[in-house]
Amino acid sequence: MPLVRLLTDFNQDIMNKKFNRKRLSKEQYIKGVLENNRVILSKAITLVESKLVTDNDLAQSVITEILPQTGNSLRIGITGVPGAGKSTFIESFGAFVISQGLKVAVLTIDPSSQISGGSILGDKTRMEALANNPMAYVRPSASGDTLGGVGSKTRETMLLCEAAGYDVIIIETVGVGQSETTVKGIVDFFLLLMLTGAGDELQGIKRGIMEMADAIAINKADGENIRRCNLAQREFQNALHMFPPSPSGWVPKVLTCSALNREGISKIWEMIQDYKNHTIEKGYFELQRQRQNKQWMNDAILYYLNQDFRNNEEVVQNFPTIENEVLEGKIPAITGAKSLLKLFKGG
Repeated sequence: MPLVRLLTDFNQDIMNKKFNRKRLSKEQYIKGVLENNRVILSKAITLVESKLVTDNDLAQSVITEILPQTGNSLRIGITGVPGAGKSTFIESFGAFVISQGLKVAVLTIDPSSQISGGSILGDKTRMEALANNPMAYVRPSASGDTLGGVGSKTRETMLLCEAAGYDVIIIETVGVGQSETTVKGIVDFFLLLMLTGAGDELQGIKRGIMEMADAIAINKADGENIRRCNLAQREFQNALHMFPPSPSGWVPKVLTCSALNREGISKIWEMIQDYKNHTIEKGYFELQRQRQNKQWMNDAILYYLNQDFRNNEEVVQNFPTIENEVLEGKIPAITGAKSLLKLFKGG
């Protein structure tokens, strides 16, 4: 059955974790990823997402080895307001890209519950046709406690997919508002998906995301909604002219489409190709990736500092006491933080 097939890779991952099956060697991970063995690719992604120190060490070793085979894909971030039809758009867009003879990997980030920490991870069921296409790979991940609409290991996952030979990497981000602009820092092209008639609640997210969007696609331009979409297209285009010029010299475009009817998808792909050619010609494409790598390193420093802090023996022993003093109002929160940092530094 299609539903069984489309969940095979991801369910295999879950079963491996649940029953703690024997971990593969570094060489097996590398060989499997480079050969685009989908099961091993899924296991490698699970490895980089693991919070175990031993897994982290192995994951970084694998990433280092496959790094020369990365960087050849086009990285596209797609975000949008709830109800904009992101999953339907990505399925239509992915199918079109595949029709051009390219392989597509879709990394979908599901929001994690702030109460239970759980996540539905239902994107494979919402992109069934794409997930079953041998030229596509769909991987859902939980955002965890990371801000910015992307998972903490999305960059590493992207590199693994590139090494596996996927030509286009699509990252569908959590629709969480202005903090979602973090995705801009890991992709080449940032597409904002909008719809008409959403009301004033859009005003709170327009400015922050629109300033960073390389293009806007107004979805659901079909039936009686076509006229409203065309009107919205003009309004958004006028709004974009009020923003500061892009460092790349690219002028953001606004297009309409119907993901359901697969109309306007080819024009969006052509526009993305125009953007790529423009930024490569201007030298901005490579410069942006270099800046992103620099930011990635800085983010990694903060991540691992936090990990070391949380695992420090002195911090672990004294944290409950200092935390209770803060909760009871005996000391300010800043004093508590400084006390714990002092213990961490061995002072």
